[in-house]
Amino acid sequence: MRKITMIVLACTFLIVTSLSAQPENWFNLDPEDDKVLGISTERMYEKLIQGKIGKVVIVAVLDSGVDPKHKELKEIMWVNADEIPNNGLDDDKNGYIDDIHGWNFLGNAKGENVHHDNLEMTRIYRKLKPKYENADSTKLTKKQLVEFRLYHQLAKDLEINREKYKDATFLEPFYKALVSLKELIGKENISKEDIEGFETDDPLVARTANVALQLIEQGYTLDGIIEEVEEQFDYYNARLNFMYNPDFDPRSIIGDDYDNPNDRNYGNNDVKGPDAFHGTAVAGAIAANRNNGTDVKGVANNVRIMAVRVVPDGDERDKDVANAIRYAVDNGASIINMSFGKGYSWDKKAVDKAVKYAAKKDVLLVHAAGNDGKENFPNNNFPNDQYEKKGFLGMGKKYADNWIEVGALSWETGENMAASFSNYSKQNVDVFAPGVRMKLPIQDDKYRVMDGTSFAAPVVSGVAAMLRSYFPSLTAKQVKEIIMESSIRPKGTVIQPGSDELVPFNDLSVSGGMVNVFNAMIKANEIQGKKKNKATIEKAIP
Repeated sequence: MRKITMIVLACTFLIVTSLSAQPENWFNLDPEDDKVLGISTERMYEKLIQGKIGKVVIVAVLDSGVDPKHKELKEIMWVNADEIPNNGLDDDKNGYIDDIHGWNFLGNAKGENVHHDNLEMTRIYRKLKPKYENADSTKLTKKQLVEFRLYHQLAKDLEINREKYKDATFLEPFYKALVSLKELIGKENISKEDIEGFETDDPLVARTANVALQLIEQGYTLDGIIEEVEEQFDYYNARLNFMYNPDFDPRSIIGDDYDNPNDRNYGNNDVKGPDAFHGTAVAGAIAANRNNGTDVKGVANNVRIMAVRVVPDGDERDKDVANAIRYAVDNGASIINMSFGKGYSWDKKAVDKAVKYAAKKDVLLVHAAGNDGKENFPNNNFPNDQYEKKGFLGMGKKYADNWIEVGALSWETGENMAASFSNYSKQNVDVFAPGVRMKLPIQDDKYRVMDGTSFAAPVVSGVAAMLRSYFPSLTAKQVKEIIMESSIRPKGTVIQPGSDELVPFNDLSVSGGMVNVFNAMIKANEIQGKKKNKATIEKAIP
């Protein structure tokens, strides 16, 4: 698949780059048999699971939204059996009306939804600006001085980023010119000859036709070009006008008491929301229907996907994340996938309390490490598994043992094993899993090839679901330990993400390994074999 990178000057033009092809369904293939860095899913089903019956496991997808009608997901969506659909009543008395497939914390009772939002740095800047815009640093306390410096750093970062994405103002007319070109030619499947014979008095449309002609000669279609440019415009526009815009704040749409983390009963039941692209793909990596005849297969069977919408086009808010974790736990999820993250935190205490609540209820949290090509630390990547406060007199747990942090693998062996964009850390990233060029479902029965730790995390959630399905007595902590201990630890060096430096692969994560579901199931069976009075279900693997 080839991607278009936009460079916008007085006249917009495009650079085309290509990527080598990857085997179909590669992330489910076997490293030894298929020579790609998959997790041995198909081998597991063929050798270990055939004819065996597991327990149904609920996996909550905290994300941008999930399309519950997608053909890969509609048969595996969680259904709240205690709720009568669309009667406007909270039948199960859980505080949420008509929550059939989950809940949307980014909406209101009228059915209105937040689509775009700020990044957290923008929200913090807006909060600090009245205090420190004209403050005299010599008159501030130590605590105030810390905030003062943060405010000025954020102000500088905002200015840099708004300058970076100002090209959105140039992309919009270029996109409109492409659409005009298609409309003026007036036919489907526009060819090279159609554009060569096209004439117009509009200079922008004429220049755009020349750009389109060059790309069509390289194998693109006009519809494909329009789609790519539209995506690029949306990307730039969202950052300029929403994410890095301190004058934009959509929270009033929701109508909650934002400053009160205990205010939890807000939102609506629209789990798809205005853009379920990302969340649908995440759900598909976990459990896309393995038996419907398509070439897209999730990792796990016996799964029901609970959709909890908390991620706008922008940074998620800590209050929503905390409430979403609690909702998922209270409604039966045993695994929660969180494929999101940010560089700042507004209310980490609220999220920490929710993580502790999940731990108390034995729920595993699986989190994507991020796509910045950087080393993760507890102060540069949120949410994370390090508690801000360690309990009474600092004697409590420092880390959540029901949390697993996931980096992304390429499908290639050798120096390019680690995805070039993946975050990493010998202390703060637990394991790596496939996250490059994965064909996954997106909203409205479509598919897309996707990259990101966002898709490595649900691969691990799928592995965790298999363990909790066929070995239901395993605790969340044990599932994490099994996934890490059974990971494959390749020897040799790889290109460290974000650099050209060669480093040992095992320096990129705590385990030093890449997830393998076949090994994990064998390891779980060994652990269960040491226990007395095993349940029949735990004898699934010989």
